Amino acid sequence: MGFLLRLFSKNGLFVFFTFLQLIAVVLIFSRNSMQQSWIAGQTAAFNSWVSGYIDEGASYLKLKQINEQLVAQNKMLMEQVYGKNVTEIPQFRKVHDTIGGGQIYTFVDGDIIFNSINRKDNYFTINRGKRDGVHPQMGVMAPNGIAGIVINSTNSYSLAQSVLSLNKIKINAALKKSGYFGTLTWRGEDSRTMHLSDIPKYVPLQVGDTVITDGKSAIFPQGIMIGKVAGYEVDSKTGFWDVSVELTEKMGNLSKVYVVKHLKKAEVKRIQDTLQATINREK
Repeated sequence: MGFLLRLFSKNGLFVFFTFLQLIAVVLIFSRNSMQQSWIAGQTAAFNSWVSGYIDEGASYLKLKQINEQLVAQNKMLMEQVYGKNVTEIPQFRKVHDTIGGGQIYTFVDGDIIFNSINRKDNYFTINRGKRDGVHPQMGVMAPNGIAGIVINSTNSYSLAQSVLSLNKIKINAALKKSGYFGTLTWRGEDSRTMHLSDIPKYVPLQVGDTVITDGKSAIFPQGIMIGKVAGYEVDSKTGFWDVSVELTEKMGNLSKVYVVKHLKKAEVKRIQDTLQATINREK
């Protein structure tokens, strides 16, 4: 209390002057419409600024929910685009649906919890397992392209072999423009590039051509994006094109993936086994 009395005694004139200034300001803004309008404008601007930050914070809190909704929508679209056993020729589409082609692929979304790209053979772990219907020999896609193949699974997690694996993984791939297909492998050189082989050298190529999955295995549906032709030359050993393919999916930045479930894989295997049995009998 004594401190306050000493403060006012030493600065009384300044305090009194400040008080009078406040009264003057209040009188000016309360009696003049121009000043009142200015105050109203500044108040509205401040309120908008505060509301903007509040809305931004609320939107940030909803990001997880929005992301989950987008993942679900993306999975549904993938099943519509890649999951049906239909041909691209319009006049045959209805026939295939009628005879029971139906749904062939479904997808299980998951998150990457571990990933490597700097080894000779690389792997990543997904937070989905047997209880989600994920088993070995299922393909794994990312939003922008293929990612790998499941090699082991527990109840809650799965281990996948990355496409960046030297001599341990081969992908059936095709040139979208010409339809010619070959084998896609990684040579351990660059995490952004794989190589497409077995393409005859008479097949016309151009940098920028699209490379997709050819659908001739039970791992990936046909038409999944893989990458773009980055360069090509004739392999002197085979006489075929050696095509460098720049991956559209950044393997070092994997986050969200989709495991491919082939609903008729067992049926396909059974019919393929009959071929092997036929070959064995002929021997």
